[in-house]
Amino acid sequence: MDLSTPLQFVKGVGPARASALESKGLNTVEDLLLYPPFRYEDRTNLKLIAQLAPGEMATVIAEVRTARLSAFRRRDLGLFEATFTDASRAVLLVKWFHASYLADVLEPGQRVALYGKVEYDPFAGRLAMLHPEFEILSDEDEADAALHVGRVVPVYEAAGKVTTRVFRRLIHSVLERLAPPPDPLPASIRRRLHLPDLWTALRSLHFPAEQEDLQLLNAFRTAAQIRLIFEEFFWLQYGLAVKKNSARRQAGIAFQLTDRVREQIKRMLPFKPTAAQKRVLAEIARDMARPHPMNRLLQGDVGSGKTLVAAEAAIIAIENGYQVAMLAPTEILAAQHYFYFKRLFQKLGYQVGLLTGSSSKREKMQMKKLLAQGLVHFAVGTHALLEEDVEFQRLGLAIIDEQHRFGVLQRLRFMRKGVRPDVLVMTATPIPRTLALTLYGDLDVSVLDELPPGRKPVITRHVTEDQIERVWSFVKTQIQSGRQAYVVCPAIEESETQARRAAEKTHRHLAQQVFPDLCVGLLHGRMPAEEKEAVMESFKRGEIQLLVSTTVIEVGVDVPNATVMVIEQAERFGLAQLHQLRGRVGRGAEQSYCILVTGPLNDASRERIRTLVESADGFHIAEMDLKLRGPGEFFGTRQAGVPSLRVANILRDSELLELARREAAVFLHSGPEDEQRRALEFLRGHWQRRFGLAQVG
Repeated sequence: MDLSTPLQFVKGVGPARASALESKGLNTVEDLLLYPPFRYEDRTNLKLIAQLAPGEMATVIAEVRTARLSAFRRRDLGLFEATFTDASRAVLLVKWFHASYLADVLEPGQRVALYGKVEYDPFAGRLAMLHPEFEILSDEDEADAALHVGRVVPVYEAAGKVTTRVFRRLIHSVLERLAPPPDPLPASIRRRLHLPDLWTALRSLHFPAEQEDLQLLNAFRTAAQIRLIFEEFFWLQYGLAVKKNSARRQAGIAFQLTDRVREQIKRMLPFKPTAAQKRVLAEIARDMARPHPMNRLLQGDVGSGKTLVAAEAAIIAIENGYQVAMLAPTEILAAQHYFYFKRLFQKLGYQVGLLTGSSSKREKMQMKKLLAQGLVHFAVGTHALLEEDVEFQRLGLAIIDEQHRFGVLQRLRFMRKGVRPDVLVMTATPIPRTLALTLYGDLDVSVLDELPPGRKPVITRHVTEDQIERVWSFVKTQIQSGRQAYVVCPAIEESETQARRAAEKTHRHLAQQVFPDLCVGLLHGRMPAEEKEAVMESFKRGEIQLLVSTTVIEVGVDVPNATVMVIEQAERFGLAQLHQLRGRVGRGAEQSYCILVTGPLNDASRERIRTLVESADGFHIAEMDLKLRGPGEFFGTRQAGVPSLRVANILRDSELLELARREAAVFLHSGPEDEQRRALEFLRGHWQRRFGLAQVG
C-alpha cells in the first residue's frame, strides 16, 4: 500500500464505503490522510459513573439500561432519555432534546462511549449529561476503544454511513500499515521554516500526542497542522507562479500603439476618463505591446467603468487588424454589451455582432460565416461563442466578463479560438486579496478604484415588510419628479420558474393596485431575448417608469435616470449580489436610494443587511461575504475554479498563504536546481487532482 492506493482496496473499506468516501472527494490513501478532523476533543478524563462529579467534562464507557422517547402533553419536544450503567453499578441519566431519531439508534444492551458535561438533575435526583457526544461501540471496537476514548480524539465530518468512529479506525489502520512516504516539500524550505516532515505531520494531525495543547489543535496551529497548511498553499502558489512564468515566455501578438490607435480611442470616448481608467488602460496597453500573451484580470466596483476600458483595449486590437470576442454569462448581459459597443463603435466604422443560444438558426449561420471571414470586428456572445464550429479569421483579444461564472475549461476553450490571443478577464465582484491569490495568482491584476466624477454615494435603508406602503409612497414621489425605479424579486430556491412567478405576481399587484397610473414593466430570465431587449430599451428611453425584475438586471444594466432600487425579501440574497443590484442605481448626478425590504431575519442575514446599510466599499463587502459564506460559496457556484483545499482554509490561514506565496516566488527563481526539478515533477503529477485547476507547465 502507498499513497496512490485506491481506498476500495484498503482493508475495512469495500465498495459501499468507497462510494460514500468518494462523495467527499476521497479516492486514494493520500486523500484519506489529508482529510483533517474538524475539531478535537479531550477525552483523557475517562471515569466510572460512580467517580463523576457535577461540572466536569468527562468520558464514560457504559451500557444502555433503558431508552425511551418522552411525550410532553403540551408540545412534542422530541426528548429522548436513556439511563446507563457500568462496572461501578451507578446509574447515569442522559437526555437529548429534539432527537426522536435516537429511538431507532440506541437500545438496551449496547455499549456506548459518552463524552460531555456532568450535571446534577434535581428532578431525577441523580447525575446526568445533557446532549453528550456519543459513539456506539461494537464488539470489534472493544479492542481499539483506546482510539475513541482516554485520549485527545479527532472528530471527523461523516461521509454517508462512514461515521467519525469509522474514520478514526480506518486512518489508524492505514497509518499502521503504510511505510513512511517520501516528503515532496523541498528540504531547503523545511529546514528554513523549521517544519516537521510529512510522515510526522500526518500522524500528529490525526492522533496528536498527549502533551499537545487542545486550544492550538482546535485553532489548527500546531507544528504538524501548520506544516500541512503551508504545504498545500505552497504547491498552489508555486503552480500558479510556474503558469505565470511559462505564459510570459510564450510567443504572442505584439500590438502596435500607433497615433491612429490613440486618435480612435479619443474619438470613441463618451466622457473624460478617470485617473484610474487612464492608469489601468496604460497597464493593459503595455501588456498588449509585449510579444507575449496578456493574461490580465480587471476588477472594479460597480459603476467604475470596466466596460469602457475593455472598449479601449478592443480598439488597440482592431486597429492592428485583429478581431475581438467578448464572452458574457447571460443573454441579457450579452445583449446589453452588444448595444453598448454598437453605439460606441458606430462612429469608428467597426462591425459589432451578437451570438447567443436563442439566436435563430439562420442568424447563427450568418454570424459564424461573418466571424470566419473576419467581417465582424467585435463579437459579443454567451456560451454559444464556445461551440466547436465558431471560428474567427484572426482573434487577437478575448474578453471574459463576470468571468467567475465560467469554468476553467470553458475559458481555455475560448482562448483556443485564436492563436494565443491576449486575454482580459473582468469582474464587478470585488475579490478579497486572499481569494484573488488562490484564484488568480497566475494573472496580472488591474483595479479600477475610482468612480466617475459627480456620482453621489447611494443611500441604503432597511425596512420590514409591514412598512412597504411607505416604500411605495417614496417610489411614487421619485417617479413624479421625473425619475425611474427598479423593484427586484428574489429567485426562490434558485428556481427561475418560481422567480418568474414571483415577479409576475408583484408586477400585477403594482400595475393594477399600487401604481395604476404609471407604466410598470416586467423583466425575467424566461422572456425571449427580443422581448427582454425591447423592455430594457423602453426603460432606458423612460417610457417604463417602474421596472419589476428578477436578478437578470444584476450586472450590465446602465440607466442613469433610475434612482431607486427596491429589493424585496432582501434576506434571501447574498451580500455580493445585493451590492451588485444596488450598483444599478447611482449612475447619474441625482441622489439615489436602495431600499432593502425584509421579513424575519436570522443572525447571518441580519449581519448581511447591516453590512450593506453601513458600507459602500465593495472590497469590505466582499471580505464580509467571504467570511459569512466561505470560499466555496462566495460566487454562488462551484464552477468558479475555486481550488479545492483540504487542510488549509483561506480565511483562517491568510498569513500562511502570504508566507507560501513569498516562499514559492523565491524558490522558483533561486531554489536549488535538483529541488526545483523534483518539485516540477511532483507538481505535474498532482496539480490537477489536488486543486481541480488546469494543468501547469
